[in-house]
Amino acid sequence: MAAQGVSRRERIRQTTLAEIRAAARRLLIEQGPQAVTINAVAREMGMSGPALYHYYGSHEELVGAVTADFFRELTQALESARDAYPAGEHGRRLLSACRAMRQWAITHPAEFRWVFGSPITSERRPGSARELAGRDFEQVFLEEVAALWHSRPFPVPAPEELDPSIRKQLAAYAASAGLELPVEVIHVFMSCWIRLDGLLCMEMLNQLDFLFTDMEPVFEECLREIAPRLGLAYEPPPGGAAR
Repeated sequence: MAAQGVSRRERIRQTTLAEIRAAARRLLIEQGPQAVTINAVAREMGMSGPALYHYYGSHEELVGAVTADFFRELTQALESARDAYPAGEHGRRLLSACRAMRQWAITHPAEFRWVFGSPITSERRPGSARELAGRDFEQVFLEEVAALWHSRPFPVPAPEELDPSIRKQLAAYAASAGLELPVEVIHVFMSCWIRLDGLLCMEMLNQLDFLFTDMEPVFEECLREIAPRLGLAYEPPPGGAAR
């Protein structure tokens, strides 16, 4: 055992866990999500299926761990793009994070579809690696919107204008996410998010190929439409449309 810190055995274990997730990612990229099975990943690793269960107890646990990796990678990209601008420049920070998300998606299409194009199953149980990494991803946008609201409130509907069921669901989400924001603020942000993320998912699932061969101006048009809802002025990407 090491005198302090992580033991040598644990370091080896963590290295093997990372190699298993990397093997799963290769299978995903090269053969698709259906290829990411315990036995297939084990073969990539040169071990048996039962041996791999010593590291991940189920296929669901492996899926959750791989998904958490993707979320962390995406979150890091969003934070880097956001933090390229000063803390008070909320519009530029949010727009930059949105563009970084699309850039990550088109650079990592298989990973994006794995995370956002599949049903969220029980691997998102509270406290799981996938759940925690997903929360960190959400916070990139939620924290910026909260800071924007507290510094320069944007127009929101009166609470009574929202359907009671919507108010109840938004309140439950706010409580689970630890958000200290009025439900009407969350409603406006989520309306923008559904519009933006929905468009990106349609692009990455090739649902708009029949119409558009170049989706970037469509994405920018979406940003231009939702920015005023948050009280922000739309600005095109630095240097014009990014390619």
